[in-house]
Amino acid sequence: MADLTVSLRGVSRHFGRQIAVEDVSFSLEPGQTVALVGHNGAGKTTLMKLMLGLIRPSGGTLSVLGEDPGRGFGARREIGFLPENVAFNPSLTARELLGFYARLKGARSEVGPLLAQVGLEEAANRRVGTYSKGMRQRLGLAQALLGSPRLLLLDEPTTGLDPSLRLSFYETIRTLGSKGATVLLSSHALGELEQRADRVLIMHRGRLLADGTIGELRRLAELPVRMRLRVNGSWPALEAALPPGTEVTRSDGIVDLACPAPRKMEVIRHLASDGTAVKDMEITPPSLDELYAHFLRGGGE
Repeated sequence: MADLTVSLRGVSRHFGRQIAVEDVSFSLEPGQTVALVGHNGAGKTTLMKLMLGLIRPSGGTLSVLGEDPGRGFGARREIGFLPENVAFNPSLTARELLGFYARLKGARSEVGPLLAQVGLEEAANRRVGTYSKGMRQRLGLAQALLGSPRLLLLDEPTTGLDPSLRLSFYETIRTLGSKGATVLLSSHALGELEQRADRVLIMHRGRLLADGTIGELRRLAELPVRMRLRVNGSWPALEAALPPGTEVTRSDGIVDLACPAPRKMEVIRHLASDGTAVKDMEITPPSLDELYAHFLRGGGE
């Protein structure tokens, strides 16, 4: 098995009486894109600061790229970090700023291509003080991508990006992952993460509530699968024999079904048994938004 990029075992971080992170354990492997989700104050940013060595854990053990990030962290050059709120010297141009960070990472040849990649090529020689919030976010993203990092820690990275740049960003993440980089991505845009994250970590009040792939979380949550059907006049007979536990809502030739996930295939086979009653079908499994809400309700209890 490949060496772990990040390993946390029983990690806690307290600020006086305030508990920011409590007894959190997980590991990240090379090539994984992992979504870190939770409300503001759930402990997401604190976890990233611990991985960067900016703060020390109050308890537990932490390893990043094979090192303790709080003790002479030589691997820091191999990490890219984008904070939620980026702040740059407003008197410098984007090219000057990115050039400064590139010299620190030995990646000066990447400045021009990265500025183009994040859509700042034409504004590269403007002072950052004239930039909009979205433009500063793009510059921060370019800074995080310098040097082809082995670990990327991204806190709300797509804030301020238009749809085209968002697609470009996720394509870059896929490329880095294919080369073995590990990406930990914190975002409130759960719909964006659903098809792009290999795993999801759900945080609540400093604790890790759930950890798994979308498929694993769906099996754990046992939320119903929804189906939308377009039907014709022979539907009533088919509906009468639907498997137990299937909820039905009808409206002008459209039927919405909700069934327990383990009975999904039984329902589908039943619907296919009459080749004429169902004219079209859309199947929607529980979304990441629904899974997140489900696990939060459980965490609150």
